[in-house]
Amino acid sequence: MTDLPLCHEVMRGPVTGVALSFDTITLDYEARFLRRKRLISDGGRAFLLALAQTTSLDAGDVLVLTDGRRIAVRAAPEAVLVIRGENLARLAWHIGNRHTPCEIGQGCLIIRRDPVIAHMLGQLGADLVEETRPFTPEGGAYGHGRTHAHEHGASAHMPHAH
Repeated sequence: MTDLPLCHEVMRGPVTGVALSFDTITLDYEARFLRRKRLISDGGRAFLLALAQTTSLDAGDVLVLTDGRRIAVRAAPEAVLVIRGENLARLAWHIGNRHTPCEIGQGCLIIRRDPVIAHMLGQLGADLVEETRPFTPEGGAYGHGRTHAHEHGASAHMPHAH
């Protein structure tokens, strides 16, 4: 057993209307996909995340610890490409066709920096700007989860073409 406080519950954010005096934890996109792990908050307090299933945490979610503390999830800045272009829908289609997580911004798309995808988008006429900022892509097609899981319902184990 562990003496660390446990987290079995995630309050989906942004959390409002609750008396919140909490710490924070800053995680990049990959680190926000977890089930069971020892973590250390930004304030230096260790705890054990022990969720029932693997979960994609979003910025603004709150981890509820068994000792009563609450820890707000923050998205860490990371290397991204901000994509603009005349035909943003076409660029979005090509990004989605490669199952690349994508954040939809005001008049732009944002993906994690990837030289292969950047080259392809450049060939398609995209204007690309490298930035470092929090990355919070859209969830899965059914409103939750990660797009890279690549499940399509009951026939998820059957081969399929795109």
